[in-house]
Amino acid sequence: MELLEEQRENWGSRGGFVLAAIGSAVGLGNLWGFPYKLYSYGGGAFLIPYIIAICLVGIPMLILEFSLGHFTQRAAPNAFRRCNKRLEMVGWWGIILGFVIITYYPVILAYCFSYLWLSIKGIFNGGALPWAGVGIEGVENAEGFFYNTYLGYQESFSLGSIQWQVFWPLVVAWFLMYLCIFRGVKLVSKIVWLTVPLPWLMLLILTIRGLTLDGAIQGLAFYLNPTWEELAKPSTWRFAFGQVFFSLSLAFGVMLTYASFLHRKSDINNNAVIIGLSDFATSFIAGIAVFATLGGMAFATQQAGNPVGVEKVVSGGPGLAFVAFPYALAQLPYSAWFSFIFFFALITLGIDSAFSITESVLASIVDKTGFKRDIVLILMSLVGIGFGVIYVTSGGLNWLGVIDGFINGTWGIAFLGLLECVALGWLYRIDRLRLHANERSDFALGQWWNYLIRMVIPVILGTLFVWSLFDDFSGKDFLVKEAGGFNWPNVVGLVVVALAPVISIVLSLIKSPYPEDNPESAPLETKGQSGSFAGLVLSLVSLVLLVVILVIPLTIGVCEVLIVIIILTAIGGLLLANSILDRFSKADSRVSVIAPIAGILSVCNISVALATVLIYITKQVKPSQVVHTDELSGASYIILSVVFLLIVVGLGWCFYKAMSGAASGESVPQTPEDQAA
Repeated sequence: MELLEEQRENWGSRGGFVLAAIGSAVGLGNLWGFPYKLYSYGGGAFLIPYIIAICLVGIPMLILEFSLGHFTQRAAPNAFRRCNKRLEMVGWWGIILGFVIITYYPVILAYCFSYLWLSIKGIFNGGALPWAGVGIEGVENAEGFFYNTYLGYQESFSLGSIQWQVFWPLVVAWFLMYLCIFRGVKLVSKIVWLTVPLPWLMLLILTIRGLTLDGAIQGLAFYLNPTWEELAKPSTWRFAFGQVFFSLSLAFGVMLTYASFLHRKSDINNNAVIIGLSDFATSFIAGIAVFATLGGMAFATQQAGNPVGVEKVVSGGPGLAFVAFPYALAQLPYSAWFSFIFFFALITLGIDSAFSITESVLASIVDKTGFKRDIVLILMSLVGIGFGVIYVTSGGLNWLGVIDGFINGTWGIAFLGLLECVALGWLYRIDRLRLHANERSDFALGQWWNYLIRMVIPVILGTLFVWSLFDDFSGKDFLVKEAGGFNWPNVVGLVVVALAPVISIVLSLIKSPYPEDNPESAPLETKGQSGSFAGLVLSLVSLVLLVVILVIPLTIGVCEVLIVIIILTAIGGLLLANSILDRFSKADSRVSVIAPIAGILSVCNISVALATVLIYITKQVKPSQVVHTDELSGASYIILSVVFLLIVVGLGWCFYKAMSGAASGESVPQTPEDQAA
């Protein structure tokens, strides 16, 4: 595969790219999504699946997307096509999901613009905020203002009337997104020097202010005290992995597209670790700011004789940002100023993520069609505003929650991440990307990275997908209500994510005006047939036994024995297929098609078997009543220490490698195999 010969626009500096990528990763979800999910799904215990997700899946996949984008110098669809013609649809699938996200993400930005304007008015009106109040009255004021006064909210899923006080800020959000990207990535690389550090500064102000409030420890106890029983629930793991994918902008083409604009000698591996750890640090510190502030608010109401517990004002998604926060901020002195700081931070956090997703969709369309960038961006903005109208109606918030849940849930980007790893790990010479990244990076990846992408990550994500699938369909009223009739919101959400692969296949079939990216090469000798066939036999044996367990009623003892045999035979097939790819996946030979089939089938078998075990185990765990205390437990202090150590040591090491590499002017030497690739 040859690199593009034409000159492609690139980032002005390494710092500009890193900040832009961090800006895409660090968004609105960091300030309310991560803290709320940690609070709701086990407190400090939630950090176990989250750290596993970011270390074993998030950062390795970030390196994968950076490598592919930098190697091909194209946005997601064309990048996958350059690996294999049949893989273009994988790139389009992510772009379509990204487009769905930018139909509702700017709506949340519109909320932020509205509250920012109200905060500015409060500053000039003597500090009065329209939702101000104390105790229970203050909570009711904040809820009533957001849901009734501002949104005109109705609980039904009928759309109702357009709320113009939300629509016009939506237009402003799209206009600002347009201004941020209409001149290309060089303009973006300048904008992010303001929009990325500024929210960090504001977050630091909010954190310090929150920690100095009386009662802050009470809030931190709600945030960090672990509830270990939550680890037995698939929802905890699903939301941890989903949060990593969404927060790092994985699988919907953003990071891949950004890397396609990198200079040819730019670092890949170290940049990915810096971005991943910076995103985690921002999320975790944002949670401290959030719950310290809420703890201070709860303490103030207790002292006033009209107590409101932390749990009273914590609600998911927009409710935390636009009900709990406004209420908590209204309790502070100079409340309008703190409200201004908070919502300005939200806007600067959100705008980077919004225009990064828009840029990935834009670059994919331009790469595919050759249309003028300016025209496509204007049309995209108008279409985005048009779809956004759905979410600015009286019932729009309900639909926003449903669509977001499907995009970031079992059926959305986490499944697409699984597909991405399978496609590049088994249907492409993954070592090309590793060697390409190593030649340009501050530190080199070993062969272990190939195995993560090819085997470990697909098994983890596959197990999580099957486990979550069972959890969805075994729950009540998922698609069909017990009382009769369809659960139409879930049906619509499922249709939206199901249409994504269909549309992606159609788009991949459209002929591009550019010359063919993958010219036909001379036929190569096929090798590894016998080993591939042996791996396929083992994977088929495990498949047959798996069907037996799922179809035929058996005793627990027999099932346990068969599960062990299934996993062992599938692992045997997986290792055989992997060894064939390692031995014969070179430039002078072609691997038997049986090897990737055996490998992929083995991954599926292991995932289903492990999910079956987890389903059985979690059924035995009895739900317990969560009891919150007002003090941090010993486990919470240990968790705090481990997280800060991970972030400080990890980022310190990355910056040391970057500075030592820059000082020496050395890079990892290019290998002959890389040159051949």
